[in-house]
Amino acid sequence: MLVETARAEVVHIFSVDLEEYFQVNAFETSVPRDDWDRMTSRLEASADVLLDLLSAHETLATFFTLGWIADRHPGLVRRIADLGHEVASHGWWHRRVTHCTPAEFRAEVVDSRAILEDVAGRPVYGHRAPSFSIVPGSEWAFDVLIEAGYTYDSSIFPVHRGDYGYPGAKPDANRIERPAGDILELPLATTTVAGLRFPAAGGGYFRQLPYAITRRAFAEHSERDSPGMFYVHPWEIDPDQPRLAVPWLAKLRHYRGPEGRFRASRGCCPSFDSRQWNGRIRKFVYPFLPRARDRGCTQRRGVLRVGI
Repeated sequence: MLVETARAEVVHIFSVDLEEYFQVNAFETSVPRDDWDRMTSRLEASADVLLDLLSAHETLATFFTLGWIADRHPGLVRRIADLGHEVASHGWWHRRVTHCTPAEFRAEVVDSRAILEDVAGRPVYGHRAPSFSIVPGSEWAFDVLIEAGYTYDSSIFPVHRGDYGYPGAKPDANRIERPAGDILELPLATTTVAGLRFPAAGGGYFRQLPYAITRRAFAEHSERDSPGMFYVHPWEIDPDQPRLAVPWLAKLRHYRGPEGRFRASRGCCPSFDSRQWNGRIRKFVYPFLPRARDRGCTQRRGVLRVGI
């Protein structure tokens, strides 16, 4: 007699790049870093919207946070951690890896990790490069991360784009072996059309492209029994943010589609349910994380709090 067994649902990873609307790399020529402290902050209100959404669905997320943000909004970062979300590093100044020397990048990841751990009161294990800027030729960044004590990275977008992307990279979680050791990579979600891989992990792709593309990408990850990585920025759900004088293409990418499209995400949030993530994915990821186990990571913390 044949007995059908129910296939466990794959639960995906919900992440947030915690940064201000004026800190995106496309605006760096219009809003230099020296002007950041003179800009009006809108971060806390939009972050609260995200936190309320996640709470409504009993879902925890990973907040890749700038050191600059932790320095100026320590209460917000502490509250995120106290609510059970993971706090991870997004660097300090939102500088692309491709614009850093190894020494500069080391300072970014070491300094940001130090302030995040101090403010959140919890270890920081993960990193995401601004603009997914670990690209072919900058693999040395993995060595820097390993030497700095990071356990995982989520910077690889396995697609071809002019300003970022790592064509040919593995689309699913994998261990990257480097001279300094190894590190777990959690790449951004993609979908395959006619043999070509396209980005579909969230952000502008979620705001501006048909929702069916995002749904297809995460369905493909589910078919491979592989959690997909979704991301959003707080400014993407803030339709009242100031309109800055920036080039037309940057303006189109940044301002088109906030709020309304993100409301649709309320229907997909249950697929990020942390209660299902914890137990079943532990066997998938923990073999990549011997150092994490040595640090006393527990099952409740799931994949080092990634998406739980």
